[in-house]
Amino acid sequence: MNDDVTNDFQFAGQDVPWLLALWATNSPDKPVLIWEPRSGNTRTWTYKEFYDQVRGLAAGLAQRGVNKGDRVLIHSDNSPEMVLAWYACAALGAVGVTTNTRSVAAEITYFAEKANCVVAITQPQYARLVAGAAPDLRWIAVTEDNGGEAPHPEESLEGAVAFAELFEDPSSFVPRPAEPMLPVGIVFTSGTTSRPKAVVHTHANVLWASRVGPLNIAFSGDDTYLIYLPFFHVNAQSWSMWSVLGVGGTVVLQPKFSASRFWEVIMRHGVTHFSVIPFVFKAIAGQPIPAHRLKVGVFGAITTPLESMLGCRILPAFGMTETVTHATRADPWQTYPEGSMGKPTPGYECAIVNDDGEQCPPGEIGELWFRGTRGIQLFLEYLHDPEATSRAFTEDGWFKTGDRVRWGEGGNIFYCERDKDVLKVGGENVSAREVEDICRQVPGVTEVAVVARGDDMLGEVAVAFVIKGTTTEGEQEAIRTKILELCQANLADFKVPRDVYFVDDFPRATLDKVAKNQLREIADAMVAAQ
Repeated sequence: MNDDVTNDFQFAGQDVPWLLALWATNSPDKPVLIWEPRSGNTRTWTYKEFYDQVRGLAAGLAQRGVNKGDRVLIHSDNSPEMVLAWYACAALGAVGVTTNTRSVAAEITYFAEKANCVVAITQPQYARLVAGAAPDLRWIAVTEDNGGEAPHPEESLEGAVAFAELFEDPSSFVPRPAEPMLPVGIVFTSGTTSRPKAVVHTHANVLWASRVGPLNIAFSGDDTYLIYLPFFHVNAQSWSMWSVLGVGGTVVLQPKFSASRFWEVIMRHGVTHFSVIPFVFKAIAGQPIPAHRLKVGVFGAITTPLESMLGCRILPAFGMTETVTHATRADPWQTYPEGSMGKPTPGYECAIVNDDGEQCPPGEIGELWFRGTRGIQLFLEYLHDPEATSRAFTEDGWFKTGDRVRWGEGGNIFYCERDKDVLKVGGENVSAREVEDICRQVPGVTEVAVVARGDDMLGEVAVAFVIKGTTTEGEQEAIRTKILELCQANLADFKVPRDVYFVDDFPRATLDKVAKNQLREIADAMVAAQ
């Protein structure tokens, strides 16, 4: 049987606008989106109001020449307009291309050209940047404000279309037949080691995530998810929003994370779920935990101290833009060992393989692979890059994540490190995570990152970077000595760091991840300068 026919059948007659229409019909007065800007001027959309505005915006896009298959650049910080624009593109059959607002002009040029974007929707603060970087766009629509903040007069863009003027009567929207495998969104990878790749998601990807995501994180239609992570990445788009849409729940959307308003917003709206990154729990550390309904924090691994800090269950999950949603998870009703990132999510095949492509035995570090149907469990393709798409998959359909993990007792998976961060010291593999865990046991070490430094004899050796905090030079020397002594006492000699460097902060990549490639460059430069 033809694979395309089989894939379409899995979601016959269903797509993203079908999902919105389902809840607009069955739960018309249920809040789907609550906007919480810094000003506190909260606004709420019910499912019916949201679907009506999506259809009205889709009709307006069509009237201005956007057709099925066209790609629309959406360059915006979190805002209701950004969300509405993405779903209006989905309703129309166009493709929403969400891009990182920290990008410089050259990167925006690359995004717009790579995706062949025809128009753009942005905010006043980015309008001139987008216009200069992508001069071939037919038109640019600009929102009234910058995520709830008034724009500066110098941010105005001559000839821009006011976003509010895009809306037409919802009844004028002409629906199209559902095509589950039709592309719906493009998300660019973070590009910390290479130029960002354009990951293509389909309507079926969204529907898959909407069915599996809620089960992974114990989310129900009575629950509310707080989104503060950027909507231009898969965590907010899929882990959060698509999980919510799967069960008819509610999203609270903030422009960005706010430590001062964190518990206030949670209590005001009865938030039950949110995604956790290290920056968040460091920012709110020490704040008293009020009485609230917070149930689940979605994090990369089981972390008991974090549960105590936040007063909620921490459910581990692993996923990438390419896996669409959480590809590993923990069953909410079972217990898992500390540090576990769970087990494979039902619907994904999982393997941990060595450099020869053979399954690793328990305890051995290998690369994490997943297999599923492209366009459903896994992304459809890297846009206009068949070579990169081919490299990402084996001949028999396994997607190679580039992440190093190991099997543990009971089938638990434990994260070790990205492929590029597994050190090769004199022919021996060294897990940076293992060394970091030892370093963290030293009092005064709040954050540590272990990377490879070039070595003439061994090829690479381990070095550790530690954030200074408020320590003096004398205290830093004492910490350095304790780190080296503890590592020497607990690790094989080839795993012990050859030096410890103190820095004000780490270079950061997307979602507060440490940019270890930059730390490696710093370490090599320090040796060269000696």
